[in-house]
Amino acid sequence: MKIKFHQLTMALATATALVACQPQGSNLRLEHQGDTLTIVHITNPSKYLILPIQESCGEAKVKLDTGSPADVAMDVRLAKDSVEYYVPFTLPQGVKEATIKISRMASDAICWDSIRLSDTFDTTNTDYYRPVYHHTPLYGWMNDANGLVYKDGEYHLYFQYNPYGSKWGNMHWGHSVSRDLIHWEHLAPAIARDTLGQIFSGSSVVDKNNSAGYGKDALIAFYTSASDEHGQIQCMAYSTDNGRTYTKYEKNPILTPFDGLKDFRDPKVFWYEPAQKWYMIVSADKNMRFYSSSDMKNWEYLSQFGEGYGVQPNQFECPDFVQLPVDGNKNNMKWVMIVNINPGCPFGGSATEYFVGDFDGKEFHCDTDKSVTKWLDFGKDHYATVCFSNTGDRTIAVPWMSNWQYANVTPIRQYRGANALPRELSLYTKDGEIYMAANAVKETEGLRKGTTDVNDFTLTDEHLVSPLVTGTEGACELEMDVTPNKAQTVGFQLLNDKGEKVDIYLDLKSGRIVMDRSQSGLTAFGEKSEPHFKETDDHRKVLSVNYVNDFALGTWAPLSLCEGKTYHLDVFVDKCSVEIFVDGGRIAMTNLVFPTQPYNALRFYTQGGEAEVKNLKVHQLGL
Repeated sequence: MKIKFHQLTMALATATALVACQPQGSNLRLEHQGDTLTIVHITNPSKYLILPIQESCGEAKVKLDTGSPADVAMDVRLAKDSVEYYVPFTLPQGVKEATIKISRMASDAICWDSIRLSDTFDTTNTDYYRPVYHHTPLYGWMNDANGLVYKDGEYHLYFQYNPYGSKWGNMHWGHSVSRDLIHWEHLAPAIARDTLGQIFSGSSVVDKNNSAGYGKDALIAFYTSASDEHGQIQCMAYSTDNGRTYTKYEKNPILTPFDGLKDFRDPKVFWYEPAQKWYMIVSADKNMRFYSSSDMKNWEYLSQFGEGYGVQPNQFECPDFVQLPVDGNKNNMKWVMIVNINPGCPFGGSATEYFVGDFDGKEFHCDTDKSVTKWLDFGKDHYATVCFSNTGDRTIAVPWMSNWQYANVTPIRQYRGANALPRELSLYTKDGEIYMAANAVKETEGLRKGTTDVNDFTLTDEHLVSPLVTGTEGACELEMDVTPNKAQTVGFQLLNDKGEKVDIYLDLKSGRIVMDRSQSGLTAFGEKSEPHFKETDDHRKVLSVNYVNDFALGTWAPLSLCEGKTYHLDVFVDKCSVEIFVDGGRIAMTNLVFPTQPYNALRFYTQGGEAEVKNLKVHQLGL
C-alpha cells in the first residue's frame, strides 16, 4: 500500500539532526556498566527514543525499566558498526524521568553515537519496492494477518508485527482499518508483547450476545502467547472502543494443551449456530483441535483432525473454518478447513491448503482421501490465509504475501512484508469434486484510474503491446480472454527496458498455467533462502519450472480446474508482485517479483498453432 508517509531518517547525518527535535529541557545520559550493559537515563522524556538498526547484528535487549514485574525487554538489532535505518521506542509521557536498560550490546558500538530523543518519527516511504496498492506496515516487519473482523463499516486488519526492526521478532498485533478493503489507515499496535510471551496469530469476533461479559458487541480477540517459559498458550483480550485498544483478560491463559504439546497456536473462534456455542479451532502440530465454550473463557475439548492429511511433511498452522454453499446453492452447504503449512509448498516453503467436508458439531469429516491435497493458491508467496468474521454471506480472506524460505532477506529495508489482495472465497464443482475458488474482491475495481482497450488479435507468432499505460510505477491490472485453439503454448511476457521479464503462459501439452519469475529482476537474494529443516529432498527443484534458486523459479497450476476452451485471465501487477486469477479464481497464483524498473510492455507469443486474444484491457491502478 502507498500513502503519504513522512520521510524516514536513513543516515547518521540525519540522525544528528534529531537533537533539534528534543523538547526544551530534555536530556539523555548513557551509563555504560561494563561492556554489555548500558543504562539510558532520560529526564523530561520526549515521545520517542530513536534506535539505530543494523540487521546483520545479534539482538540486544531493550527494556523500559519502571520497576514493575510487567516490564518486558524487546529484542532489537542495534547497530554495531553501521546504521541501516532507525525505529522509534515509545517513552512514557508525563513523567520527569525514564530509564532504559540495554543489554547484550558492546559499549563501543556505533549505536551509542546516534541514539537520540525525538518527538517525531518520520515514516515517509524510502523503499523502492513498497507496493502502490497492497497493504504494508508503515515500517518494521509484518507477517500473518490476525484477528480479521468487520464491524460498523470497518474492516479491521490486525497482523503479526515487529515495531523494532524489519526482521521477525517482538510479535505484537499491528493494526490497520479500511472501509473498502483497498484504502488502509494505520493505527497504533493493538496488543503488545508481554510477560506471558510474544503475541502470535489468532482471531477476533463480535460478541453480539455479551457471552464474555464485556458488553454487547464488544470485540473479543483470541491469540497465542508464546515464550520459552510458558510455551504456547491461548489468551483473550477485549475491546469496547471498536478495536482501537484491547484489555487483556486478567486470568489468561484461557487454554493450554492438555498433553504439553509444543506447537499449539493460532486460535480461530467462530459461532456455531446449531449448538448455540462458540467454537475454537487450534493448530496442534500436525492436527487441528476443536473446542467449544459458552462464555469464551472456559473451553471444552471436542476432537481433532488432520494427522496424515494433505501434503507431507507438514506443520499445521493458522487455521480457518468456514461454511460455504456449493456452486452458490445454499441448500448444499459444505465446511472448509483452511490449513496453512510450513513446509509443504510444492515449490518450497510455506503455502495454504484446504479440506472440504462436513461438521457434526464435534468432528470434521473430510470428503477426500488423506493423500489428496488441494491448494488455495499455486504461487510461492501466499501464506497464513485467514478470513474476516462478521461479514454475512461474504467470505473474504487475506493472505500474507511472502514465503518463510526468504521472508527475512527480501531486498527491502524500511518495511518487510505485505498482504496479497483480499480474496472472496467460494466453492465450485469440477468432475464431481468440490474445490474452492479465490478471486480478487470486487472492491479492487476501485483501484482503476484509467483503462486502455486493446483490439482483439489472432496470435500466429509474436505480438507486442507497448507501451503499457500504467503510470510511472507500473501498477496495473490486465484482463483478457485467451483461446489457445490448436496452439501448444500461448502466453505473454511482462517486460521492462532492462530485459527483465515475468513469463506467464498456458502450456497445453502439460495442461498447466505457468508463471516464471526466474528473470524477473532481483533474484540473487534467493541464494540466501533458508529451507525448512524438513525440506530434505529436492522436490521443490523438480516440481518448479526453470529452477535457479528458491526465489528464481516458475510456479504452475493445473488447467484441469477450469472449464471451456477459453480462459479468462485477471492479472494484478504492483511494484513487487504479480497475482493471477483464472476463470474467477478457480486458479489463483501469487508471486513476489523485484524488477529494477517497472514493466512497461507485453510480448504475446504462441507455439504450435494460432491462438486468439480478446477483450484485452489494461487498467492503470492507484489509490
